[in-house]
Amino acid sequence: MKVKIIFTGVIAMFCLTNCTKKQEEKEDEVKFTITNAAVMDTVFNKEYVSQIRSVRNIEIRAQEKGFLQNIYVDEGQFVNAGQLLFRIMPKLYEAELLKAKAEAKAAEIELKNAKMLADRNIVSKSEQAIAQAKLEQANAEVALAKAHLSFTEIRAPFAGTIDRLPNKLGSLIDEGELLTSLSDNSKMFAYFNVSEPEYINYQNNKKGRADTNVNLILANGELLKYKGKIEVIEGEFDSETGNIAFRASFPNPDKLLKNGETGKVQMSLPVKNALIIPQKATYEIQDQKYVYVVGKDGVARSRNIKVAYELPDIYLVDSGLKAGENFLLEGVQKVKEDQKIKAEFKDPKKVLQSLKLKAD
Repeated sequence: MKVKIIFTGVIAMFCLTNCTKKQEEKEDEVKFTITNAAVMDTVFNKEYVSQIRSVRNIEIRAQEKGFLQNIYVDEGQFVNAGQLLFRIMPKLYEAELLKAKAEAKAAEIELKNAKMLADRNIVSKSEQAIAQAKLEQANAEVALAKAHLSFTEIRAPFAGTIDRLPNKLGSLIDEGELLTSLSDNSKMFAYFNVSEPEYINYQNNKKGRADTNVNLILANGELLKYKGKIEVIEGEFDSETGNIAFRASFPNPDKLLKNGETGKVQMSLPVKNALIIPQKATYEIQDQKYVYVVGKDGVARSRNIKVAYELPDIYLVDSGLKAGENFLLEGVQKVKEDQKIKAEFKDPKKVLQSLKLKAD
């Protein structure tokens, strides 16, 4: 009875082993598609978070102390250059001007008398010179009083839009107190930061990037209908971030853009000898991207890669993969580490023509 049980167990084990081998052989017969990175010079669009600023934006402050007598504008109003905005009670400065003019008149009369006496040799020429100096001093006081009086009238230094008015009529205004802000929104600036490698590629490939035109994506996701142009690149990199600031200007005839808005500048960047792979050939573990590199021995081994840029369907590889190295194109979720596979090579150019978004 024991012999019969042992014999039956041996047969079962033999069958199980035989079935396992057949299953493995069947799995080995499955062919996986492999390819390698396409290497080419390319240009891609990248979006940069930007801060939008008016071409001119200033704070308008009181130059003299006094009561706010008149407000001639309203918030959000467009004003012309030289237009009167505010008047601070000028009575004191008007009185000072009248006093200065009177003193100047007296000094002028004194000078005439001194000159007449000096011509008759009644007084010395030095007396005439002193009278002349007194007149000049009095005229300077008049000019100063006029300046103080003019400071009570606040005018727009350029055409633009008035911002908020924090003070009301009758408010006591101190010297230097903020009255409002004025923005010239005829043209807008968009400031954004570019990394050092992107800056070098941009500067070294002026022909490849075609022009300096950029687009602006608004906060609601819509594209501004007017194209902008890169005008200025700052003179040095930020030591903390390693970035350098670009400035693009955009026309604003519709006055849609306002100072302080945010958006995204869309800029074309050239890349030489870019290694391009399909996104579906990768998988992620803890925000790290991997591919299965297939060696000449047919063994699939995982490899961590660094992605420089992400575009629809494809990645531009920064490091971790070399040109000519084969990697698994499809089935990355089915293959195990160090698994030997039967591979079928597909030309990378044909791969790029028929891409899917994600790995199988």
